[in-house]
Amino acid sequence: MSQIFDFTGDEEFYHEAGRFLSLGSNPMDVFVPRKRARVNAPFVVSGEILEQKRRVSIDSLPDECLYEILRRLPGDQERSICGGVSKRWLMLLSSIPKEELLRENDVMNEDVDDGFLTRSLDGKKATDVRLAAIAVGNGGRGGLGKLMIRGSNPVRGVTNLGLKAVARCCPSLKALTLWNVPSVGDEGFIEIANGCNRLEKLDISNCPSITDKALVAIAMNCPSLNSLSVEGCQNVGNEALQAIGQFCTNLKSLNIKDCPLVLDQGVASLMSQTTFAPNKLKLQGLNITDMSLAVIGHYGKALTDLVLANLQNVNERGFWVMGNTQGLHQLRSFTISSCRGVTDLAVEAVGKGCQNLKQFVLKKGAFLSDNGLMSFAKAARSLESLQLEECHRITQIGFFGLLLNCGSNLKALSMSNCFGFKDMSLGFPLLNMSTPLRSITVRNCPGLGDSTLTMLAKLCPRLQCVNFTALPAITDAGLLSLVESCDVGDGLVKVGLARCINITDDVIVSLAKSHGGTLEVLNLDGCGKVTDASLVAIADECLVLSELDVSKSAITDFGVASLARSKQIMLRILGLSGCSMVSDKCLPFLAKLGQSLIGLNLQNCNSISSTTVDMLVNRLVRCDILA
Repeated sequence: MSQIFDFTGDEEFYHEAGRFLSLGSNPMDVFVPRKRARVNAPFVVSGEILEQKRRVSIDSLPDECLYEILRRLPGDQERSICGGVSKRWLMLLSSIPKEELLRENDVMNEDVDDGFLTRSLDGKKATDVRLAAIAVGNGGRGGLGKLMIRGSNPVRGVTNLGLKAVARCCPSLKALTLWNVPSVGDEGFIEIANGCNRLEKLDISNCPSITDKALVAIAMNCPSLNSLSVEGCQNVGNEALQAIGQFCTNLKSLNIKDCPLVLDQGVASLMSQTTFAPNKLKLQGLNITDMSLAVIGHYGKALTDLVLANLQNVNERGFWVMGNTQGLHQLRSFTISSCRGVTDLAVEAVGKGCQNLKQFVLKKGAFLSDNGLMSFAKAARSLESLQLEECHRITQIGFFGLLLNCGSNLKALSMSNCFGFKDMSLGFPLLNMSTPLRSITVRNCPGLGDSTLTMLAKLCPRLQCVNFTALPAITDAGLLSLVESCDVGDGLVKVGLARCINITDDVIVSLAKSHGGTLEVLNLDGCGKVTDASLVAIADECLVLSELDVSKSAITDFGVASLARSKQIMLRILGLSGCSMVSDKCLPFLAKLGQSLIGLNLQNCNSISSTTVDMLVNRLVRCDILA
């Protein structure tokens, strides 16, 4: 600390500091506090000579003088130590820009921080003081590269002051996340724009004090910005989007959500800039119309990922024009959610206009019918993955029409919460046709039953991943046809039958015998008719199984013992939650299984005591146990 006050050769410093001292003060008395200053001032009072001792503290200096002292600290470690002296010192240190710090011999060294450090402030811990401490203490250890502020202290929350500290002390900052920080406004972001020119990623959510002015400053001063997300900022509008399109030439990903001032004009000015060519674009909850979709379809030649969600003012015409402009040739992934304009005609146009589309996700497509789905399948010949959610007009006809009309590239199909699906026998021959489908997921479509599975077994012999969740209409008969038809050469790798309440041991035993050599993941959560017989077959036949979930089934200690006695099984994750017939007797078996386990779920196993759980925790040091 002695170096802190060693400024005897710095005439400029004394000249600057002298302006703030009183006329009668001696500068040397102030700036040499290593020994207590002693002033002998003899004077006569009632005939006696008294010696008066005057104490001088560095804290008696004005902020301006203390600022000059602190900026002359020789290194990052010394500044960090001084930041712990008091809140006043910390805030002064955090207000010193990097370029004003005088290093050893008063020579300004080039900043070489690469931004390796990551810091996070959440909830009540998010205050200006903590932020200033992070800003001051980051130097000398690689520099602050990533900062996340999620929430804010309701009494002493993060304000522009805290953001200014980061801007002045952390020029190496590359990623900044601010969620739910209402007291930070344009002033703080302008400081960030001026001080953190290396910024590459900015994520802002629910910051109501931020306006276009802040984002314009970021766009103009941060040329390396490649990812920007703005959500729930009511005062951000068209001007910000225009600046982003004009200045952010390296931007690859843009997300604008729930910003009511963003209109068609902003989207048009953004997309029409010749220097703006992002790969990923997400627009959600905006007051834009068909015009914006037409502009995206025409200018989005570089787009590979597009998400359009909750656009209530967009109609069928917008999607039709988007597809027919033929500008989205590079689009690989397209997600549409809660847009009323998604009709049969709309999805057909999208399929024709996006010739290289690999993944299509449609959520809450209330107006899409079987005809539209089949037309889309015929048009999108490059499609590899299709996901449908809450499309209630899709029936079994559309489901199989999709499989029969899709190209040779479709590998994955997912349906969830499609309540219009009804199981029935279609009555037409399939003519030995087969599809390349490798993965199928169906969740909470209660109308899907054994007839659908029987037809699926004939059409999809190359399935490797099957995930059926909450399908009460399927039974062993339907699943057995699917299990037995799947090519043993490829073999089933992942099988999920969670909450399929009518599944019994018969289908699990058949699955283990037919595909035990390839099966890696098996989920039987909520299958109440599955007993120890299934675990015996799994223990005997499954050679590579790593994840098994038999939660809320009818297994007992005997089933767990069977797994433990298996010579080849090496489980990594085991779920036994809600298995009421598994008791303390299974302790040695779980301990043996635990030699390979990294995750064990024993929640709601009422017959297993806390003592047994404690013993398992002590023995299985590498396993995370939920109890």
